[in-house]
Amino acid sequence: MTTAIFYASSTGNTSNIANIIAGELAIDEIYDIADISLEKINEYSNVILGVSTWGDGDLQDDWDDNFEELKKVDFSSKTVAFFGLGDQDGYPDTYLDAMGILYEQIKSMGAKIIGEWEIDESYSFDESKALIDNRFVGLALDEDTQDTLTNKRVKEWTTLLKKNFN
Repeated sequence: MTTAIFYASSTGNTSNIANIIAGELAIDEIYDIADISLEKINEYSNVILGVSTWGDGDLQDDWDDNFEELKKVDFSSKTVAFFGLGDQDGYPDTYLDAMGILYEQIKSMGAKIIGEWEIDESYSFDESKALIDNRFVGLALDEDTQDTLTNKRVKEWTTLLKKNFN
């Protein structure tokens, strides 16, 4: 089974995390969606999608610009995991909303979703569209205020993915 990471990055944080995840999973296929067509997703069985939340709960610009193209991808036979970046302190009412938006769309298209992430005491936010049954729909990261926790979280999450990808 083939695995690839697809992400979009405005400041470089999501790109950096995508590369860390790729290293942990020994994945060579990593794509910035600003540079490719989302049809490329059709070539992979396992897909990791990375997104950051902007403004008051908005998708990062490249995901927003390509959202209609995303709807044309066949996710029915894919296993998908998400990682999201947000700012808990600056936007506690919309923390990781973009990851929740992508999750809802991909789930509605029949994908098998893996990589849920537990909320622990280190998180401090009010609301998030990325929460389902008090768990994040994917890896939850905050490079603005909790960057020291990133490597530990990525290692734990990628260990989960290794067990759950096809």
